[in-house]
Amino acid sequence: MKADRAITRRGLLGAVAAAPVLLRADDALPNRSSEAKPITTPERLERVARAQQLMAENKLDAIVLTGGTSLVYFTGIRWWNSERLFAMIIPQRGEPFFVSPAFEEERAREQITAGLGPERRQVLIWQEDESPYERVGFALKEHGMATGRIGIEETVKFVFADGIAKALPQATIQSATAVTAGCRAIKSAHELALMQLANAVTLQAYEWSWKRLHAGMTQHDFGALIASAYHQLGFPGEASVQVGQYSALPHGSMQPQVIREGEIVMIDDGCTVEGYQSDITRTFVVGRATDKMKRVFDIVHRAQSTALQTAKPGVPCGSVDAAARKVISDAGYGPDYAYFSHRLGHGIGMDGHEWPYLVRGNSLPLARGMTFSDEPGIYIRGEFGVRLEDDMHITEDGARLFTPQSGSLEQPFL
Repeated sequence: MKADRAITRRGLLGAVAAAPVLLRADDALPNRSSEAKPITTPERLERVARAQQLMAENKLDAIVLTGGTSLVYFTGIRWWNSERLFAMIIPQRGEPFFVSPAFEEERAREQITAGLGPERRQVLIWQEDESPYERVGFALKEHGMATGRIGIEETVKFVFADGIAKALPQATIQSATAVTAGCRAIKSAHELALMQLANAVTLQAYEWSWKRLHAGMTQHDFGALIASAYHQLGFPGEASVQVGQYSALPHGSMQPQVIREGEIVMIDDGCTVEGYQSDITRTFVVGRATDKMKRVFDIVHRAQSTALQTAKPGVPCGSVDAAARKVISDAGYGPDYAYFSHRLGHGIGMDGHEWPYLVRGNSLPLARGMTFSDEPGIYIRGEFGVRLEDDMHITEDGARLFTPQSGSLEQPFL
C-alpha cells in the first residue's frame, strides 16, 4: 500500500507532505537511515530459485511479471507500467529472460545487472511497430512451452495478459499467485530486520509527534508533524489523522477536523525501509478519557492480545480473526461486523497489504516467517472509534509483535 509512497486511499484521506518545522538542536530526532541494509543480489537469486521450486510444486512451466512489487522483489528492477510491455519471464528450469521495448534496452540491462548481477541475461527487444506479445510467445515456444502452463502475476494489466494469451493459443494461462505470494509471504531474517526497523521508526515518529500535540491543531497540522518526524529519521512515511466522531470511520474522512480537549485522535499508517513497510495505528485522547472510552479501549486491547496469543504455526488464518472477534462480540459490540467492521489483519511486507489475510473463511495455516497486522477495532458511529494496530511475525512457537502494544488512551507510548 505504501510502496514508493504512491497516492492511496489513506493518502487521499489524510496524508500531507512534510511541512517545515523549526526545532531546537536538542529537540531533533536522529537520522537512522544507515541502519537499513539493502537486499543483496544473492538474496534475489535465492528468491528466483524458490519461485522455480514452487512452480514445480504447482505444475507451472513459467511465470510472467511486469512492473510492480513482485518484479522488485525478484530483481530490484523498478519499472513503471506504461502501455508498452516490459516483462520478466521466469521458467521453471533455466535462467530468467526479459522482453523490452527496443529503445529501453540499455536502461533495462542497467537495472537487470544492478539487481541480478553481471551475468549476461537474455533481453528480447521489440520495435514500436512490432508486437511485444509475439516476442513473449516466440521465447516461450523456443523454451518448449507453446502448450505449457503459464502463470501471470496478479497485478499484470489485463491488456498484457490478454495479449500473451492470444500469442500462445495452445497454452494454459492461469494465476501465478501460488508462486509469487508463496515466496513473498515467508520473510527471511533480513526482511524481518528491515520490518523491525520500519516499525521502530514509526513508533518513534508517533511518540515524538504525540508529545508535541496540543488542542487547536487540525488533522493536517498533526499529520505534517508526523511527516516531519519521518523526514528527520531518514525514511519516507506518512499518517492519516482522524479526530472525534471521524475516528469511527475506519479509514477516516476528508472533512476538516480540529483537535479538542477530551476528544479521541486516531493515527494510522507507516513508513518504508528498503522497500519494506510498517503499518501501525494508535488511538489516544487529548486530556482525560471518559469511562466509556476507557472500556472500549480495554476491550480492543484484549482482542489484540488474544489474536497474538492465538497466532502460531498451523493455526488457520481465519481462526485468529475469530478469536479477536469473539472478545469484542462477547463484550457487547457484536455480532459479526456490527462494530468491528473489517477483518483482523492483512499480510504486510513490500506492500502494505499483501497475501495472506487474517479473515473469516481463510483456512490457510500460519507458517513461521509470515507477517501480519493485528488490528482489531470498535467503531461507534457518531461518537468515536478505537483501533489498535501493531505488526506481528509468526515464530516457531507463536507470534511476536515488532512493537510494544499501546499502554492506554491517555498514555499510549509506555
